Amino acid sequence: MTSASRDESRRTVTVAVAQAAAPLFDTPAAMARAEELIREADLRGAEVVVLPEAFLGGYPKGLDFGITVGSRNPAGRDLFRRYHAAAIRIPGPESETLAALTRELGCHAVVGAVERQGGTLYCVALFFGPDGYLGLHRKLMPTAAERYLWGQGDGSTLPVIDTGAARIGAAICWENYMPLFRTAMYAKGVDLWCAPTVDDRDAWQATMRHIALEGRCFVLSANQYLRRDALPADLHPVQGDDPDTVLIGGGSVIVSPLGEVLAGPLRDGEGILTAELDLDDLARARFDLDTTGHYARPDVFTLRVDESPHPTVTAM
Repeated sequence: MTSASRDESRRTVTVAVAQAAAPLFDTPAAMARAEELIREADLRGAEVVVLPEAFLGGYPKGLDFGITVGSRNPAGRDLFRRYHAAAIRIPGPESETLAALTRELGCHAVVGAVERQGGTLYCVALFFGPDGYLGLHRKLMPTAAERYLWGQGDGSTLPVIDTGAARIGAAICWENYMPLFRTAMYAKGVDLWCAPTVDDRDAWQATMRHIALEGRCFVLSANQYLRRDALPADLHPVQGDDPDTVLIGGGSVIVSPLGEVLAGPLRDGEGILTAELDLDDLARARFDLDTTGHYARPDVFTLRVDESPHPTVTAM
């Protein structure tokens, strides 16, 4: 086989992670920005685009919602009212708009959002593709103070989307630290592990590289870059009111199945990272490690995953 024919036989996909500020309490502005980022990534050749956690609906970094142990104050309740109003319904006009966009562009997108269902909000990752809206994943375990804003997802929203070229799944922020969650997703054959997040610590980079190595998958982590001056003026985050204060410092990154950083981490501003992925690297990496296949010991370890929905009220 000639070198030219070898090149022609390569299976590749170009991916992008977008690092940007999510407008808080302004859903139309967040939608416009999401569309702009997806179109820009498409112009760069991206076939898969990942946006950060809570991009639609916003991530209220540094706000306490008037909560102390055992009490909530009226100002905090009204702040939650604003947050609730900015969340999106699914299906709804925002998901329909993004579905139309990915149908137009012929790409896939994973978009972080805050979903409103009745009186409860959920942190979600929305999946879109050339066929439109493909489904969602609800964050299973909100972290720390997120728990007074967001409800818990259940096992019924753990999709892995087959694009024809690769299988896409998502773990939102600290779900990436849940070993059993990771194992369940590895067993579904995830090739492109999407990690929308707001974790900007240096330690996050180690986590992304570890998951790539452990799961023998490509990891696409998209984080926000958010400064104080991007928040409404009447809010007062604990980090202070200096407009240049960085609330979320980015760190978006793309990693190969053997833990090599292909793009990023991106710091000190907004931007889009892209990488052309050689999908044959998946088989090369899984040669010596497949944690739910030839490297598993099902005679010693088993995991039961309940993927049934758990509604509070079921009509009989």
